[in-house]
Amino acid sequence: MNVPDQLRRFALTGAALAILAGTAAASAADGPTDFPNTFHTEEVATNGTTLHVRVGGSGPTVVLLHGYGETGDMWRPLAVNLAKDHTVIVPDLRGMGLSNHPAGGYDKKTQGGDVSGVLDALHVGKVELVTHDIGNMVGFAFAEEQPDRVTKFVLIDAPVPGVGPWEEILKNPLLWHFRFGGPDMERLVKGRERIYLDRFWNDFSADPKAWDEASREHYARLYALPGAMHSGFEQFHAFDQDAIDNKAFVARGPLTMPVLALGGEKSFGPTMAVVMRAAASNVQEGVIPRSGHWVMEENPTATIKAVTDFLR
Repeated sequence: MNVPDQLRRFALTGAALAILAGTAAASAADGPTDFPNTFHTEEVATNGTTLHVRVGGSGPTVVLLHGYGETGDMWRPLAVNLAKDHTVIVPDLRGMGLSNHPAGGYDKKTQGGDVSGVLDALHVGKVELVTHDIGNMVGFAFAEEQPDRVTKFVLIDAPVPGVGPWEEILKNPLLWHFRFGGPDMERLVKGRERIYLDRFWNDFSADPKAWDEASREHYARLYALPGAMHSGFEQFHAFDQDAIDNKAFVARGPLTMPVLALGGEKSFGPTMAVVMRAAASNVQEGVIPRSGHWVMEENPTATIKAVTDFLR
């Protein structure tokens, strides 16, 4: 297929994905994106690991899944808004943020099982799902495996391995971070986590000034925790298996729940909908203006409005 201009721009800029313990963990949690005290946190054992989970509000349940370069902290403004009339569940993904760092299980099908286990532990049935970056991939696997459990699905600004124009994305040599990882690469970034992450935050933003210094320091501390960079690289290392799993999912037929596919104007744009129309039958397209990949940092007002208008 011909790749839309928006996808080509996304690939060329590399915005495909910009896809704990003790005192260090406590310090890293004390950042600019702290959730208010109307939320509480739980360490939830699930699927062979333990996830750090924020819970707040009451009403229909919505799950918010973050991506690489951030943690569940990215969702604070949206979570506070949704908590007015939703129960909001915000985990840190396996191996990221304050969740545990198991040796394996970074394929997104396994991580979809992590989400399912969290919901079971919290006695939650049906949910609305809002995802960004690698969270899109985890959410997609969860929705494919448990479609009756997902009532609405919002995916934001990242492709899904094996779905739609995925192969065109992989051809671009500028997406070097998809294949970056391993012991030597971990040695290169050890103690330089901020430098490595600045590349994502700067290159994938419409305006890097949207990333304030406090947020950069907050996430850099979290990714400098023991095992965090290794776990992050493993998220990307699993893409080949994710593509195999997702192609098998798509072959069974499309997802039927309402889907909102949002892209940043200066990043994935309307191509997010191109991706999801290859896997779902009821897709609404949206673009976040004046934003690159990091929609919650660059244009939170428009992002919150788009998501809440769709969910409410």
